[in-house]
Amino acid sequence: MNIIYKIPGYILCLLGGFFLSWGGLIIRLFDTNDIWKILTIRSFFFISALTIFLILTYKKNTIQIIKQSGFPAIIGGIFLSLSFVAYVVSMSETTVANVVFIISTQTIFLAFFAYLFLKEKISSHGLFAIILALIGMVVMVGDSINQGTLFGNLVAFAIPINFTILVMIIRKFPKLDMVPAIFYSGIFSGIYGLILAGDLNFSSNDILMGFLLGVPQLAFGFICVTIGSKTTQAVTVGLLMLLETICAPIWVWIFLNEVPPLSVFIGGSIIIFAVIIKSLDNKTKISDISN
Repeated sequence: MNIIYKIPGYILCLLGGFFLSWGGLIIRLFDTNDIWKILTIRSFFFISALTIFLILTYKKNTIQIIKQSGFPAIIGGIFLSLSFVAYVVSMSETTVANVVFIISTQTIFLAFFAYLFLKEKISSHGLFAIILALIGMVVMVGDSINQGTLFGNLVAFAIPINFTILVMIIRKFPKLDMVPAIFYSGIFSGIYGLILAGDLNFSSNDILMGFLLGVPQLAFGFICVTIGSKTTQAVTVGLLMLLETICAPIWVWIFLNEVPPLSVFIGGSIIIFAVIIKSLDNKTKISDISN
């Protein structure tokens, strides 16, 4: 399994975006409407996959690696677990397009947080992109008041914010293996689900959906992103993961014919344009992607 660490970081981030893009569709295919049951079974399969990955990767050193990740991994796991909760809740309360367009603002949050905590400067391109993205968010969230999806949209903002905090921790401690952080996040989110779920009775379909949501979508996605983020500039991580933003609405449109209101496309297009402008920032060079 150590071969994954030899894959260039930018490729891993792209793969992570692709795996994560299936989440909205899979959540729509559950029989149950209990978000805490969905979170519980997703966490169960996620923890199982992470445990197998850690054992295959580190073998007898697994416990030692988890211990070495220390307090930063625990803190990262807490923030990421809150992101997992926000993901399931927001996907249940608003359209997939709304959620993934809001998630795409992680590029803007990454730039801002990197400036605050990693001293990565924000250029004029970056500042303009942040302002433009804020306009796009206002368009989406403002219209959602009439569409009845304001709560889902607001909850969705916890996803890019908490993900950004995780990336900041990974970048702050590049010598630590932070895969245990996502292992902790599965444990924490599983605890939330067990406490709040109405019951733990699952149909065979929900067990299958839980597996798909916990293993290929979440585990594979975050393993790729976590490892890829170690060698990829913070802003570049967000840019590469725009693949999730592009693919997720396509999957629900193809399989479920879910079409969001026009304001979502307008606001989302503004956000994507802001991210593209940020990619033209002279601080984000091709050489950064090839690291």
